[in-house]
Amino acid sequence: MTARIFKPARNAMQSGTARTKRWVLEHEPVEARRVEPLMGWTSSADTRQQVRLYFSTKEEAIAYAAREGLAYHVVEPKTKTPKTAAYADNFRTSILEPWTH
Repeated sequence: MTARIFKPARNAMQSGTARTKRWVLEHEPVEARRVEPLMGWTSSADTRQQVRLYFSTKEEAIAYAAREGLAYHVVEPKTKTPKTAAYADNFRTSILEPWTH
């Protein structure tokens, strides 16, 4: 059974960075989910999928996984590269392709 340690991404519907500062430890699913035949609900007998642990730092999460004997892998967050573009760049004369509607 392995665990995944990651830093959650920002919500695409909001501009804020709430709930993105902490590191999360989640267990990988052991068995596939199945559809319950009567009601059509999706279910699983794996209760570890419901557990999500939060840590202040990546090192705390790694230390917890090592102390509990969990195999883990760390997913590093992607760094955001800011675009440096000015409004005046829209009107440059050295544009490769002309602007069209």
